[in-house]
Amino acid sequence: MEKKPFVTKAQLEEIVKTYPTPFHLYDEKGIRENAKRLKEAFAWNKGYKEYFAVKATPNPYILQILKDYGCGTDCSSATELMMSDAVGFSGHDIMFSSNDTPLEEFKMADELGAIINLDDFTHIECVEKTLGYIPKTISCRFNPGGLFKISNDIMDNPGDSKYGMTTEQIFEAYKILKSKGAEHFGIHAFLASNTVTNEYYPLLAKILFELAVKLKEETGAHIAFINLSGGIGIPYRPDQTPNDIMVIGEGVRKAYEEVLVPAGMDDVAIYTELGRFMLAPYGCLVTKAIHEKHTYKEYIGVDACAVNLMRPAMYGAYHHITVAGKEDAPCDHKYDVVGSLCENNDKFAIDRMLPEIEKGDLLVIYDTGAHGFSMGYNYNGKLKSAELLLKEDGSVQMIRRAETAKDYFITLDCCEMMEKYMR
Repeated sequence: MEKKPFVTKAQLEEIVKTYPTPFHLYDEKGIRENAKRLKEAFAWNKGYKEYFAVKATPNPYILQILKDYGCGTDCSSATELMMSDAVGFSGHDIMFSSNDTPLEEFKMADELGAIINLDDFTHIECVEKTLGYIPKTISCRFNPGGLFKISNDIMDNPGDSKYGMTTEQIFEAYKILKSKGAEHFGIHAFLASNTVTNEYYPLLAKILFELAVKLKEETGAHIAFINLSGGIGIPYRPDQTPNDIMVIGEGVRKAYEEVLVPAGMDDVAIYTELGRFMLAPYGCLVTKAIHEKHTYKEYIGVDACAVNLMRPAMYGAYHHITVAGKEDAPCDHKYDVVGSLCENNDKFAIDRMLPEIEKGDLLVIYDTGAHGFSMGYNYNGKLKSAELLLKEDGSVQMIRRAETAKDYFITLDCCEMMEKYMR
């Protein structure tokens, strides 16, 4: 798949006159088109709802766009619950999927009317003690253990994951929850991350649908919804074929009609919890080449670093890079593209073939719309960048300003010592 930026060199040159690099830029048009496509792919299910994983791109402007398409939010912390509430999500438009959860966060989720998704069997007691009751609608997270395979390919290792209940635990959990007043149940599972195959979701769906039938038969519980969670990936590399969400939706429909309909469970709603698929391709990190170094290798130093995009340093993840205005130039120079952190893994690309890069060139780092800005931090005293929205009419809106030294120092008890730097 050929990768092309959603923003031109001319547009970037105008943007940097107002907003200095580095910054994350989001494509409103792409986000809206993708949200619409997802909704169409699952339109066959009357209760379908996408619960966007706030952790992927926690920005109210982004959440508001998705809200326009009927999306809810999936939250994993108190601050994500607060953000969802502030944007106008309420009640069952919010799913609270947390693990190792502080008890006060269960209370906050319940006060907002959110659906609580229990990660662990012991959380039943925690929720009951914290709230004084068990909510009538509740969900449990399932982990089948072992390896998750598609054909002969190992996709992930759920048995090594800290998330979810065992098969035995989820059956016992349903019985206990039902005895304590729960009336409507959900099932949630996340068995593989960033899969670039149309087979993953339908296979996961069949596993969960078959589990749902057994749970209904053995516990008498009403299964109201099945949350297929995330896992639908994107093609970070140009040689990867993207997922086809329409094919995926049709595959889930076939599994639904094969397993749930014959069991008299054709009222079960399908939920998804997509972060990467929803946003990653519609964001990029724009950075400027500010240094070049010629030692044992050729280095291009940019003004962004792992603070702005942690995935390459943390996972060795690939992110495609083009040089603004040189997208069609021959990639005949081999570079390491690096940031300024005092860590040797602060590299956006290693031995990457790119056009010749000159100081001042603008580099576009692709697919940062999810798990990009959100994973940022302040090591070396580096400050987080701005987030900008490229609107459908071509204008640009700042949706989060860049951090300043004042932001960095403000939490110090002795911040008055830093007063000269906080103006």
